[in-house]
Amino acid sequence: MSSSLLDRLPSVRGRYLANAPLKHQVWFRVGGEAEVLFKPEDLKDLEFFLKNIPIDVPWVIIGVGSNLLIRDGGIPGVVIKLGKNFTNLTVEGTQITVGGGALDRTVALEAAHRGIGGLEFFVGIPGTIGGAIKMNAGAYGTEVKDCLVSCKTLDEKGNVRTYLPSELGFAHRHSTIGDREILIEATFVGHQEDPKIIQERIEILLDQREKTQPIRARTGGSTFKNPPDQSAWKLIDAAGCRGLRKGGAQVSEKHCNFLINTGEATAKDLETLGEEVRKRVLDSSSIALEWEIKRIGVR
Repeated sequence: MSSSLLDRLPSVRGRYLANAPLKHQVWFRVGGEAEVLFKPEDLKDLEFFLKNIPIDVPWVIIGVGSNLLIRDGGIPGVVIKLGKNFTNLTVEGTQITVGGGALDRTVALEAAHRGIGGLEFFVGIPGTIGGAIKMNAGAYGTEVKDCLVSCKTLDEKGNVRTYLPSELGFAHRHSTIGDREILIEATFVGHQEDPKIIQERIEILLDQREKTQPIRARTGGSTFKNPPDQSAWKLIDAAGCRGLRKGGAQVSEKHCNFLINTGEATAKDLETLGEEVRKRVLDSSSIALEWEIKRIGVR
């Protein structure tokens, strides 16, 4: 099937990989294969691909897989993964413009180096800028919506669109950027500040994260969104789920809004455990937790 799909795809300058294992592309280290994995050479290559891919061929974009669960049956069609040519970063005054494939952490550290305060929260967000904007990611009381100036996407036809924050419908871990749009660039603004002071704050945040989250485990970050005026981890803890296991999957003892792969988990183990947590929280508090982790692929 992959061979016949490859024959139908546009002739690009980037790389196609058939039957590509995806578990090493995500932090959970689980999941099946991509029918085809596409790594575009640059923006023009990606535009060409989107303008010429057959309309019946499905595609999905992934980042570094920090908040993603790929199911065991893999992903049919094409999985797009952006490379180094989508990570460029420029600074003008107190504004930073960065490619959608750049790491959130890179923005925080570069801003600190340049004496731009207000963006250090990015150091606490695993993943790429594209994913951070799509889900209005946040940490330590600050969210993307608080510092975004504008962003650019490619739509499913390969056309560039520019958005202002007011056009993105930002809410808690939500924006209106759809799954058929690929975020290619964003501009953020901070304020001028002593680089040493910013770096000190970053080190405090990193130390806090190390102490409170299982960042060295195979995890996917926060599993569920915080309900209004509630903390998901407190609801999970109150429902008796701390340390709960299913196969090789476990609710973290350190922070119970994190699921971890103890070494032999399958994607089914993790998703089943997550649904059991949701059921127990609903039974104990009448609150239905919503998944924050994105789950894609065939079960």
